[in-house]
Amino acid sequence: MKQGYFIAGTDTEIGKTFSACALLHAARRQGLSALAMKPVAAGTEADGDNDDVRRLMAAASVAAPRDLVNPYLFAPPIAPHIAAAEAGRPIKAAVIRHAFQELKPLAEVLIVEGVGGWRVPLGDDFDAADLARELGLPVILVVGMRLGCISHALLTAESIAAQGLPLAGWVANRIDPAMSRFEENLACLERALPAPLLGVIPHGVDAAAAGDLLRLP
Repeated sequence: MKQGYFIAGTDTEIGKTFSACALLHAARRQGLSALAMKPVAAGTEADGDNDDVRRLMAAASVAAPRDLVNPYLFAPPIAPHIAAAEAGRPIKAAVIRHAFQELKPLAEVLIVEGVGGWRVPLGDDFDAADLARELGLPVILVVGMRLGCISHALLTAESIAAQGLPLAGWVANRIDPAMSRFEENLACLERALPAPLLGVIPHGVDAAAAGDLLRLP
């Protein structure tokens, strides 16, 4: 691994997986082998698979064992610490760290996607921010562009800094195509966030097309 990043979001359902897939395509366009890891996923389809994990593996340029890409998968689409408690399978940092170390030699770029928002609990005393710190990765923040995103983005950036982790860049994902004053909000975020904008993802494009619009830090 030459480059590794932790993908965090300002909230849940703001396009972390989509943005991670787009960054995988961006890496491939730069001639870099790339794969992604989603350590914790909650919610399975009828076939027992998780759609986020499936999409990340499809966008990668190298194959990797599924149990390393996704060490923890829980069936109900609920908060992961609740799902883990109900399943009697606590989420352990050591298990994720082992899978991460096994994946590192397989690609030049390794993208680790978090679950939910930046501080979503993974256990009683362990959350997604702790996981990013445990892996020691710079963070790429996905900002879901909608009303309220400025406060969410700035608070998340402050928390990332408080964890002692570098914010490598951020992605503006247009999840609300009807967002009022989009350009003004984008400009405000560019001024306020202490990291470069890596690209804007328009509403309605696929991940491969979005990859053409993004750059790695």
